[in-house]
Amino acid sequence: MSLESAAVVVVGLARSGVAAADFLARRGASVVATDLKSEDELSEEALSLRARGVRLDLQGHRSDTFDGASMVVVSPGVPWERPELEAAREAGAEVMAEIELAFRHLEGRLAAITGTKGKSTTTAALGAILQEAGLDVRVGGNIGTPLIGLVEGSDERTVFAVEVSSFQLEGTSRFHPQVAVWLNLSPDHLDRHASLDAYVAAKARLFARQEATDWAVVNVDDPVVLREARRARARLLLLRVTGEPLVEGDGAFFRDGAAWMRRDDREERLFGLDDLRVPGVHLAGDLLAAAAAARLLGATRDDVAKAIAGFGGIEHVLEHVATIDGVAFFNDSKATNVAAAVRSVEAFDGRVVAILGGRHKGGDFALLAPRLRALGSHVLAIGEAGEEIERALGAAVPVDRCPDLAAAVERAVALAEPGDTVLLAPACSSFDMFRDFAERGRRFKDEVERLEGRREGEHG
Repeated sequence: MSLESAAVVVVGLARSGVAAADFLARRGASVVATDLKSEDELSEEALSLRARGVRLDLQGHRSDTFDGASMVVVSPGVPWERPELEAAREAGAEVMAEIELAFRHLEGRLAAITGTKGKSTTTAALGAILQEAGLDVRVGGNIGTPLIGLVEGSDERTVFAVEVSSFQLEGTSRFHPQVAVWLNLSPDHLDRHASLDAYVAAKARLFARQEATDWAVVNVDDPVVLREARRARARLLLLRVTGEPLVEGDGAFFRDGAAWMRRDDREERLFGLDDLRVPGVHLAGDLLAAAAAARLLGATRDDVAKAIAGFGGIEHVLEHVATIDGVAFFNDSKATNVAAAVRSVEAFDGRVVAILGGRHKGGDFALLAPRLRALGSHVLAIGEAGEEIERALGAAVPVDRCPDLAAAVERAVALAEPGDTVLLAPACSSFDMFRDFAERGRRFKDEVERLEGRREGEHG
């Protein structure tokens, strides 16, 4: 696919948009990048695109910017149905997501992981296993480096382990993973997608171009995921994270304190649950999915066992920050929807002081009530969704409204006793108060670090 002298518009100058514009310019395309932000609001990386010949059109997506474009590359944060994009399609431009552009230029094999919860951990663990196997593995996509930033220098020996979101998948047409992993589904991003059906349809594009020689690794206990996978042409490998182990067919499951995989009627032990360094049944399930995908891509059982034993999780996913005076602090800032927050709370057996809130993306906060009540929890609500959280959970557990994250941490310290856990599991996006979930998580860790320093000073 030649890009020399092609007229391309890149829409959105966040991480993936900057990477796409840079790639296109280096390949000789004539690139215009447009963003709603002003120059003062853009990153240095975005502004540096001018030095590579990219024209920046800022503070709006003007219709004339798209005139004459043969291709439009859309960043994940840009709604797919914007009128400017509709007009570009009608004018004959090919409109695609950054991962679609990347797929058309990469060499090697591709494993793509999606799901409402767990895709980052699964992707990172898969990368760790493939690295242990000595493969040329490149990890990124919706986490870390955008896929377009990983394609240079790839060849037939390269393996890509890529997290993909519904926002990215809805802009694909040829995207074709040899191993596609769909972990789970629950209502999310309903502030962006028109309906739950639209969200499902976007996710299901993961399987659209797969063939009979490819693999679809899916959660057997999620009926919607299983239904969509069975509509595809790929061979199924079924995951069972909880309940009775699978007794027949290709699959991966837990039995007798270990993870197992069956393929072509042959069973093998992948790793022991006692070897895990991450908390929670759902994180064990993510590692099971990663291990199964890695075996399908050629990693050995020894590679799996060694990598899993050394895997300590990822930042902002049930990340242990500190234990201070017997109180454990965990950062799960990436729990940006209700289902993720439920799984986060379920990872603990003792009393939890939970910090929830931010910008609501849809979903019922009341789903958190049974587990929070069972643990004798206390909720601290922050951000735009604070009132809604209090209304949904106030009858089940005590709920305090806090003006910001710093105040919530201070209140949590006052409430928590030795043996308790203070858990940041927002169940919301971060955009009312922070740039993204990572900034929110770092801010939480900063507050805990200040608290730790203060306590050390008191005891010094």
